[in-house]
Amino acid sequence: MLQHGSTLQSQTFSRPRFSVGLAQNKWDVQAAQRLRYQVFAEEMGAKLSSAHVELDEDDYDAVCDHLIVRDEMSGQVVGTYRLLPPHRAQQLPQLYSEQEFDLSGLAPIRHHLIEIGRSCVHKDFRSGAVITLLWSGLAEYLLNSGHEYLIGCASVGLADNAAQVIAVQQHLHQHPAQQASGWGICPYQPLVLSSFDTADQLPALPPLIKGYLRAGAKIVPEPAWDSDFHCADFFVIWSRQQISQRYGRHFLAQAA
Repeated sequence: MLQHGSTLQSQTFSRPRFSVGLAQNKWDVQAAQRLRYQVFAEEMGAKLSSAHVELDEDDYDAVCDHLIVRDEMSGQVVGTYRLLPPHRAQQLPQLYSEQEFDLSGLAPIRHHLIEIGRSCVHKDFRSGAVITLLWSGLAEYLLNSGHEYLIGCASVGLADNAAQVIAVQQHLHQHPAQQASGWGICPYQPLVLSSFDTADQLPALPPLIKGYLRAGAKIVPEPAWDSDFHCADFFVIWSRQQISQRYGRHFLAQAA
């Protein structure tokens, strides 16, 4: 498994302009935290306790690995994911997702879970290239780790009067095979969608949700209400087998 502070094989997943790897030092981590602040606080209006330093930072950052995509022309970090492997999760009182969801049903597989979160891409770089690199890095991280599952929350904004959230939930109800069933996972504070007016024509699924589903991830259809980030959070679980068969194979084949 990749060690904390090491890099992914950047030559494997490099593109003419972008590369992906794990943060190697505190400056890389701060660059990721600065990007998160720009996306979550400045764009989405999230209420962050670290806003006074224009960073999104919390107690989880020091324990996690940080996957970053860098623009090699400018050196700027333009995409990031936060990764919490199980042996480091033991240093924390709970998984980040457990602040919003009852995950007691995952107890039998808890030592095989990597939690992912704080996913974001700079507004000027929300292209297929950056997102592809992030998910390629995720696939390699899981496949090299020896663990079995990625879990985490996928956030959907409410600026459109929750139309995208309703679209996700309706899609999951229409496609029960894509639901994360059998684990008993449920939000502590559900987002009550009946309080929103349903649009006559719902929008397409958010790209992040669509990508997860195409890759074989399973999603809990009942979202949690995240008041700090003013968004709905859907719980996602993604198995190593699904990565190997559907997602990792697709991206790792590009690198061969």
